Formats: sequence, structure tokens, C-alpha cells
Amino acid sequence: MGANLCASPPGVGEDATFEDGIISKNIMLMSDSYKTSHWRQYPPGTSTIYSYFESRGGQFDETCFFGLQFFIKKYLVGQVVTKAKIDAAEKIINGHMGVLDDTKHFNREGWEYILNTHGGKLPVVIKSVPEGTIVPVKNVLFTVENTDPKCFWLTNYLETLLVQVWYPMTVATLSRENKRHTLNYYIKTGCSTAMLNVAYQLNDFGVRGVSSPETAMLGGAAHLVNWGGSDNMPGLGMIIEYYGADLAGFAGMSIPAAEHSTITSWGRDGEAKAFKNMLEQYPKGVLACVSDSYDIFNAVDNLWGKELKQMILDRPGPMGRLVIRPDSGDPVEMVVQVLDLLAKNFPIGTNEKGYKTLPHQVRVIQGDGVSWESIKLIYENMTSDKNKWAAENLVLGSGGALLQKMNRDTQKCAFKCCEAIVDGKARDVFKDPITDKGKASKKGQLKLVKKDGKITTLTQGAGKPEDDLLVEVFKDGVLKRDWSFDEVRKASEEGLPAKIWS
Repeated sequence: MGANLCASPPGVGEDATFEDGIISKNIMLMSDSYKTSHWRQYPPGTSTIYSYFESRGGQFDETCFFGLQFFIKKYLVGQVVTKAKIDAAEKIINGHMGVLDDTKHFNREGWEYILNTHGGKLPVVIKSVPEGTIVPVKNVLFTVENTDPKCFWLTNYLETLLVQVWYPMTVATLSRENKRHTLNYYIKTGCSTAMLNVAYQLNDFGVRGVSSPETAMLGGAAHLVNWGGSDNMPGLGMIIEYYGADLAGFAGMSIPAAEHSTITSWGRDGEAKAFKNMLEQYPKGVLACVSDSYDIFNAVDNLWGKELKQMILDRPGPMGRLVIRPDSGDPVEMVVQVLDLLAKNFPIGTNEKGYKTLPHQVRVIQGDGVSWESIKLIYENMTSDKNKWAAENLVLGSGGALLQKMNRDTQKCAFKCCEAIVDGKARDVFKDPITDKGKASKKGQLKLVKKDGKITTLTQGAGKPEDDLLVEVFKDGVLKRDWSFDEVRKASEEGLPAKIWS
């Protein structure tokens, strides 16, 4: 008979009880299982492991670095190792890893050393590029190195947690490229690129479409690096708590908006009353109303365009505005169809570049089928010589395509060891697989510098320390640099066709 792999591991059963957070907030359990065996695998005499994180390429040629500060503040700062957590981790890891043999893989001695010698604070130093910085791919973004020679094994133990910065970084990068699209079409069609005109043109609708509350936080915060519009309250909370964002500084804004349940609960014959109720309940400011519950064309042409037209035009400025939301059909075609129907009933202007503009009291929001790929197609169709609509007539919302339709390989993010000190001597550490040269890693001590106006990585100890763009952000349990959200936003706009935060 083979081993019973379904049996409870030693030490983990019905009699094993743990205090709240002992498992879920345990740094020893925030790694890949196999890493618990690595403390035995380094060469004898190893005293330092120095590793780095980069985007090796991917969908976009540059990345907007964001999110590391969240992981440092939440998981690394202060005492993170306690006896209770060591005991809990030992039971779980030795049970989890020791089912097929009696080897004890948990490095109890190492973790107890951190507790007793360092007060449970992690003896590592992290240096990173300032958050919000735009960095071409294939460059170092942060480095990690142990500060105690007895804890050489800790550097790459933290890889699993720290590499998760790939997610907010990738969302920030994608969101920024969406912003580039929008700015390009604003400029093409003669629209103002002032903050209030641009910041709320792409809104985060993605909370329900992501995998977890923390994912919503990280992705929502990353989107707000570039934009001011969001229905993602977890993301807003994150930038307030972890980056000191100020609501008065346009950190993230939303508006009253209808959903299908609040419209269809009036019944099909009551749709006009439901629409009128929206205008009456919110007589000032901006509101949005989903309008495709039954017949989007009738709703736009007859209900909004005729029956309720004067109520819309009477909304007081400067922000009194109805935003009409189609939520089905081909978004590339639907946006233009709705705009053309509005042009039948509302006074249309023409700007200096010859593009059509709705009166300020009415706009269209497309929140279905909106992605990096479709945004350009939507703008291209509405601004074409045939249709000639200015980009400012449209507001966008994006959900899963903004926060969920990506993975670590979207920007090919990786964390690799590049130097080790063994028997007191530094040695280059690298991989260079013949089957994929794109996975070749960097060697030696790294610096991120500007050379001839371009950001590049120097390897093998080259360069002057004073030229290094990497900043010490964490050391021995202490946060060393606290980036403000304003700093992040301003840095993120480098290289865009216009700036709204600077």
C-alpha cells in the first residue's frame, strides 16, 4: 500500500489551534513551499545573497513602478517574527513538507535567530526606484540583500511576497497607456487637457471582477496613479492609508449612478419615470444613468432627447451634467450611434479643429467591453473624418480588462539572485538558458542610472553610488522612505503627451 496522502500531517489536525492572524499574517508562511528547503541548498560559507526584480519585456516597452510601499508597510515593517508564529509555521511547514519522509524542512533555528538577535525584525535592505517612475523594460526596479550574514537564506525567501508587486505595477502601466490613448485623441480633436477635463475620463469599474479584496485594493490604487475617477472604494482606501492621499486633492472621485435594478424596478412602462427620478433626486452635479434596459435607441432619442430634454439642459453649471450609459452592443459602433441620436435633439457645437461637441449638460459613458485594445478603436471611430466627434464627448469605464485581464508575464516580471558572497568573496550569480535567451539574468551589484538621458542598468558593480537611482526604502524592519501619492502621480506622467497632475 502507498502512503496515505490524504491523512492529516503530523502536528496539524483537529487539536491544532492557532490565534487569529498567526497563520494569515505569518511571514514564514508567505512563501512558496519549496523555498522552506532552500536554507540547506546554498554553498557552505555563504554569507550574502543579493537579488533583484525587473520587467524582462512584455506588452509595453516601459513600466510605471508602483505598489512596493504597500507590501513593505503591511507585511515587513516592525516585528514580524514571534515565538507563536514560529511554532505555528513549524507545525504547518513540517507537516506540509514532511509527508513523504521525516526531514524537518522548517528552519526553526534561523527564524529563532531573527527573533532573538533582531527582535523579530527582518535583517534585509531593500532599494527601489522611486514609486511612479517610468522605467524601460529590462532594468532593475528593486534589489534585496540580507544585512546579517547568518540570514543569507532570507533574501530569496521573501521573493514570493515581493514579486507580487508585479500586479499593481502592471495595472499602473496599463492604466497609464490608456491615459496616453485618451490624451492623444484629446489633442487630435482640439479638447482641453486640463486636469478636470481628463482625470475622470476612464473610471475603474473593476472591484467585482477581481479575485480578492486585496486585489481590488492594489489594482484600484494603481489605476488612481493615472486617473481621478473610480468606483473602487478599496483602492481609494489603500492610497489614503498607505500613501497619504488627500481626498481634497482629487485622490479619487465618483458620482451617483443608476444600475439596471434601480431602473427596471419601475417596470418597462415606468422607464421615463425612473429617468426623471434620477434628474430630480440629483438636481446638481454629475449623474450617470444606464439606458439600455429595454431599447437604448428609444431611450436616447425619445425619453432623454425629447421628454426630458429641457430638464437636462436646465441643469446648473459648471458641473450639472447627465451622462448616458449604453451597456450592450458593439462599443465601437454604439458610442457613435448614441452620439448621433443625441445630435438630433440637442444643440451641437463645433470646436476650433472642426470636431462636434455636445452641450456641457450631457455626455456618454461606455462601460461595457472597454479594454486597452478597444479604447483606441472606440476613439478612432468617433473621431474619424466620417463621424468627427470630439473625444471629450465620451467618458469610459473599465472593469475586468483594467484590473484582471493580465498576469505576471504581461510584463515578464522576475526576481533573480545576481550576487553571492561565499567564503568572504563576491561571485556573480546568473542564469543564461540556451532554450530562452530572454530569461538571461543580470550579474553582480546593480545600479540604475541615467545615461545619455535614458535609464539603464549597470551591472557587476559598475558606476558611481551617487548616480544610482535606486533608493533605500527598507532596512532591518524600518521603512526608510515614504512616498506620497502626489509624488507618485507626478512621476508617472513623465513621457506622456500632456500632464494633468503636475
